[in-house]
Amino acid sequence: MGVRTYRPYTPGRRQAVTSDFSEITKSTPEKSLTKYVHRKKGRNNRGVITSRHRGGGHKKLYRIIDFKRDKRDINAEVLAIEYDPNRNARIALVQYEDGEKRYILAPAGIQIGATIVASEEAPYEIGNALPLGKIPLGTEIHNIEMRAGKGGQIVRAAGGFAQLMAKEGDYVTIKLPSKEVRMIRKECYATIGRVGNIEARNLKLGKAGKTRHLGIRPHVRGSAMNPVDHPHGGGEGRAPIGRSGPVSPWGQPALGKKTRKKKKLSNKYIVRRRNSNKGK
Repeated sequence: MGVRTYRPYTPGRRQAVTSDFSEITKSTPEKSLTKYVHRKKGRNNRGVITSRHRGGGHKKLYRIIDFKRDKRDINAEVLAIEYDPNRNARIALVQYEDGEKRYILAPAGIQIGATIVASEEAPYEIGNALPLGKIPLGTEIHNIEMRAGKGGQIVRAAGGFAQLMAKEGDYVTIKLPSKEVRMIRKECYATIGRVGNIEARNLKLGKAGKTRHLGIRPHVRGSAMNPVDHPHGGGEGRAPIGRSGPVSPWGQPALGKKTRKKKKLSNKYIVRRRNSNKGK
């Protein structure tokens, strides 16, 4: 994949950097693998806003992705690489030997016509899924299960990969893209290689309208509001916030406040936190 820049014939085009979509081989999705999903738009079951700045956006069908890779020991052929509006990674349409079609995350470097398989004895090739205990140390992996059989939950964004660091007993140690090091049980599956569309980090929307297309609404500064709406609001002109530090609309510290539960069960599996070296 590559990126595309534009001549600045409008202010939005001047800033925009988009994908050239050169790796896309099929424009229409597989109908049997799509479904309509009602978008919550930041509301809960009572219609109350629980996540601000969400709503609108372009209509899109959800592509059903096989994160579990639970069709074991059956080879599949890669038929196409497709665009997915629900994620920044590309997806690959694969067809198994028994005729079933599924979508998977398209790994970087996967080719049309390639054969992939999910198996304990699968070769160490891009796109194959194996238990973590069977993968050699130092291998780049993605779509990693955190609980065996639940399906891949982490390292699914474009260009992402984790690295297998060590094996000990029933656990393996992996280094995540955030630099966090954590332990996961060796029977959990992962896919070899890194997620495709590596250039996604270099893209720029270029204009506010594209953000609206994604379903993201404007984020109004608290200092531009009235005192009834935000602790930063009020004052004459551009007044200071009048506090020792910025706070949320509900008065909670906005910078540096820990939000992870101290007694979270998975804490014992984290060997090194992602921000442990910050400031050193």
